[in-house]
Amino acid sequence: MSIAEHTPDTAAPDRTGYRWVGRSVPRKEDPRLLAGRGGYIGDVTVPGMLHAAVLRSPHAHARIVSIDTSAARALPGVVAVLTGAEALAHVNPMTSFCAEPVPQHAVAVDKVRYPGEAVASVAATDRYVAEDACALIRVEYELLPPVVDPVQAMGPDAGRVHDTLDSNVVFQRSLDFGDVEGDLARAHTVVRRTARWHRMGAQPIETAGAICSYDPYAKDMTVWSNTNFHNFLPWSFAGMLGVPNNRLRMIPCAAGGSFGSKHLINKVIAIAGALSRAAGRPVKFLEDRIDNISANDNVGCDRIYDAELAVSADGEFTGLTLKIIDDYGAYFQFAHGQHGNAMAQPTGPYRIGSLRYDVSCVLTNKVQQGFFRGAGADPGNFILERLVDAAADELGIDRAELRRRNFIRPDEFPYKVPTGNVYDSGDYEAVLDRALEIADLGYWEKEKERLRAEGRYLGIGLASCQERTGYNASEWWFLYDNPPLGATSTPESIKLNVDATGGVRVELGCPLWGNSPETVVSQVVAEEFGIDPADVSVGYADSTTGAPSAGPGGSRLTIMLSGATRGASRSIRAKMIRIAANAMEMAPEDVECVDGTFRAKGAPHTSMSMSDVAMRAHLFKHDNPEEEKSGLVETFTYDHPYSTPPAADRTDMGAFYPMVSHACHIPIVEVDPETGVVTVLKYYAVNDCGTLMNPALVEGQVVGGIVQGIGAALMEEYSYGADGTLGTPTFREYLLPSVHEAPEIVLEHRETPSPFTEYGVKGAGEGGRLVAPTAIASAIGDALKPLGVWIDELPMTPERVVAAVAAAREAR
Repeated sequence: MSIAEHTPDTAAPDRTGYRWVGRSVPRKEDPRLLAGRGGYIGDVTVPGMLHAAVLRSPHAHARIVSIDTSAARALPGVVAVLTGAEALAHVNPMTSFCAEPVPQHAVAVDKVRYPGEAVASVAATDRYVAEDACALIRVEYELLPPVVDPVQAMGPDAGRVHDTLDSNVVFQRSLDFGDVEGDLARAHTVVRRTARWHRMGAQPIETAGAICSYDPYAKDMTVWSNTNFHNFLPWSFAGMLGVPNNRLRMIPCAAGGSFGSKHLINKVIAIAGALSRAAGRPVKFLEDRIDNISANDNVGCDRIYDAELAVSADGEFTGLTLKIIDDYGAYFQFAHGQHGNAMAQPTGPYRIGSLRYDVSCVLTNKVQQGFFRGAGADPGNFILERLVDAAADELGIDRAELRRRNFIRPDEFPYKVPTGNVYDSGDYEAVLDRALEIADLGYWEKEKERLRAEGRYLGIGLASCQERTGYNASEWWFLYDNPPLGATSTPESIKLNVDATGGVRVELGCPLWGNSPETVVSQVVAEEFGIDPADVSVGYADSTTGAPSAGPGGSRLTIMLSGATRGASRSIRAKMIRIAANAMEMAPEDVECVDGTFRAKGAPHTSMSMSDVAMRAHLFKHDNPEEEKSGLVETFTYDHPYSTPPAADRTDMGAFYPMVSHACHIPIVEVDPETGVVTVLKYYAVNDCGTLMNPALVEGQVVGGIVQGIGAALMEEYSYGADGTLGTPTFREYLLPSVHEAPEIVLEHRETPSPFTEYGVKGAGEGGRLVAPTAIASAIGDALKPLGVWIDELPMTPERVVAAVAAAREAR
């Protein structure tokens, strides 16, 4: 794979007011990561620590008749063995944010509901002994009919995944925004399509893990983990672990990849916590690869769409209906929360006046759905762009022109979409035009004709999609009339300290998730004080010292850290200006901070260094203004910069994801209809995520997302058999894209700064991933169009490509 980045003068923003914002400052995180000193959970060792392993069910759906753990307990080196019922003496059910009675235990009690669910856990002197002990446990099961197909699961005769529910349809709601029926009735054409999006998983290099150490004398628990929510929802972990929140200390570890999958990781923490209480010693549980694939807390969504797009005679989009069946697997941890992401941008970049959103959340005997990069917005992009391409075909309008006619125009921002969310800014036509220009479609169209004369099938894809960024927690619950947790705050905090020598240290409330929080914070501090980012020291707080922090997720961290860091920096800077002004016998308004120096405006030789002012602030109280307290420490919490609550009748879901990035992707693929192999030859992308805080970091996020999107489009899928067996339990069956599947990627940026955020930044962490699968589907469809193939399912594995070609030929 090679990457070519173009930045033409027409797209270059005016950054004359910034020194560090917008520069590709080297990543602060890289040196220790490259030296193997990242501080991952696998690196942490605690004196007296035991290691855990888990026995997992081979069945999708079964009652646990009996468990015999005697042989495991007798194995030398084994310290504790817990069944699900025994674990309940030490920990509570796992945290759940749904209103429905869907209890979940880290180790199954009475019944298993998906293949790979834990039925017993062991703590031993090393992992090998623990695994051997698991092999000695004997479980008698009463097999139950597996519930696998989500449509069949909705039937009245389907077996129930949870006996606490009347049906496997755990949640259903249909909402109309605007005059949907009228727009359908008045339409010249109603384009109807179905789509199938299969579940995939994050597959991080490092799996989820935790070390729990319970002190029975102090009655407190210390937890080392790579979860994100240690400073956002620590009380939820405390409740699960059975300790008061003020007796829980959660210490963050670097996450070796997450892609959303390590937000609220409950299972490993509950298992390690229960075993630590039972054993009286610290216990580490780090998932192995089979643990993570079969039983992790968060896999991607799994949806069936039945959709309609109302279009006028001249190609204006007027209304959209989305009827969705969503397979949530065996549990409902975050309720319908993934549809908050989808409802932030259901009408994409288009002026569509009305929307019907009808969703049925269905439980089946599969591992649970959760948050994963895109978190439900990705299949929404897929069905919408497929409808747009279908409309272009039916109306005989060029697909780029049809998009151009329906784009939200630059002078219409901020723009409110039917659901109530607000888009902050954008110039979608300029992004499309530039993508078409750099892709040189004239050349590729000629190539397509030349290759088809040889019996080869080349396709040109096109997708114009949104990336909602900067989430608000109301999306987790707003489809409920009476939510179990009406959360509306997703704050981000930092602690900034200028020491007595003028050195700056920042302590973050978020963990390191593989992104670049230290680099971003250093750039903002440097911008505000006029110092070098390399001089800023950055560390991480635990749950007992950190202020509220929702951490990474939802493409939010640069937005929120910029706000928190700028707020703290300006508070400290203002105090230093007042102290310097007093020392120089001037008014504060006559002093400025330039290049780390506090100087008189218009007389720069009258000045004090940052260290001089800092020393006065720390040690010379009586020389400073009377109202100034000693020290230069500020903890600043930055709340969501623009949000509104949903209406009581849910006719408006509020503004909850308003910093909206945008991109146009044009991939070039070749498809072999006989073998089904799809080769991505080249990939063009133009991205707009507002002001680029650090262009190199954004490039890494977008390119990585594109490659992950290639996996979603062509190979990655959790596959279950009719008996509920997981057919993709290892990387031999669950395929991932490698460098061999990654083409040359040509990437450009345009910048429409957000009016809602500091510096005008928007998020970029999910952009490539949210667009690439849809764009590649478009390209495959274009390649196979002469054969009559329509692409309505992802991933398009070789088997599905061959089957689609065969079906099209048979239909002819």
